[in-house]
Amino acid sequence: MRTIEFREALREAMTEEMRKDDRIFLMGEEVAEYNGAYKVSKGMLAEFGEKRVIDTPIAELGFAGIAVGAAMNGLRPIVEFMTFNFSLVAIDQVINSAAKMMSMSGGQFNIPIVFRGPTGSAGMLSSQHSQSFDSWYANCPGLKVVVPSNPADAKGLLKSAIRDNDPVIFMESEQMYGDKAEVPDGEYLIPIGLAEIKKQGKDVTLVSFGKIMKVVLSAAAELEKEGISAEVIDLRSIRPIDYSTVIESVRKTNRLVIIEEAWPLGSIATEITYKVQQDAFDYLDAPIKRITCADVPLPYAPTLIEASLPNSNRVIKAVKEVMYIKF
Repeated sequence: MRTIEFREALREAMTEEMRKDDRIFLMGEEVAEYNGAYKVSKGMLAEFGEKRVIDTPIAELGFAGIAVGAAMNGLRPIVEFMTFNFSLVAIDQVINSAAKMMSMSGGQFNIPIVFRGPTGSAGMLSSQHSQSFDSWYANCPGLKVVVPSNPADAKGLLKSAIRDNDPVIFMESEQMYGDKAEVPDGEYLIPIGLAEIKKQGKDVTLVSFGKIMKVVLSAAAELEKEGISAEVIDLRSIRPIDYSTVIESVRKTNRLVIIEEAWPLGSIATEITYKVQQDAFDYLDAPIKRITCADVPLPYAPTLIEASLPNSNRVIKAVKEVMYIKF
């Protein structure tokens, strides 16, 4: 095992796959000469050259469309959005071309593209640069959506995404690129659609994904000090969702709190709540709780950001509510 940064894990995944398959190339704003806006692609231009690590104009719709055409002609593009906030400019190509092309062509064209980049809040970036579009993309058939929470998962899941013959939305976070953790040596893949139980527990199930897992694990550690045993599940991908792991946990703990960095309406928490009440209603000893962002554009002031986003105190409060503990 080695301890490396999240950005290094992503770079290793891309580099290892590009060495094996010369059809794979990386394109996006500042990915080449500048080594990536967050230095994820550092050194890749020097190794693979300008034909496979390509700086694009500030034109997300254009280079997303080029990637779709390249995929239709047998290549395997990795498209980096400097932030998924900017992917809104390209969403017509992602949703109406990449996601639908195999269906519209009667199976004649696979679209093996990875669209990757940071999502969600990243400090004082205000409303237009702090949005989580995880559930937006997960709503669309034809896409797979992956949101890793740590360097080891990031590498294993990105390698699986690059090898996948369907378009994959791969969502990261500016606030995670410097995170360090152990990453296995050698070749390994993590299947898309398989959740991981990060902590065993018996009193309540906590479900989350992406960088909010750090909030959830911190809350679970605090709850443990109070004698409350929380089972923590990292979904890792939100299309497909590993419903069975969540439902089996709820059958054991009888309580569920879902935490995510997104607006409440149409969230992943809403979807999981529906599925659990459908398949495990009789096991629930309390109504399901969800914790999301406040239903507002994210403010700029640090105090208002703190009030808007999920945090450990909100998780602890929700757990005590589903356990009917007075506080």
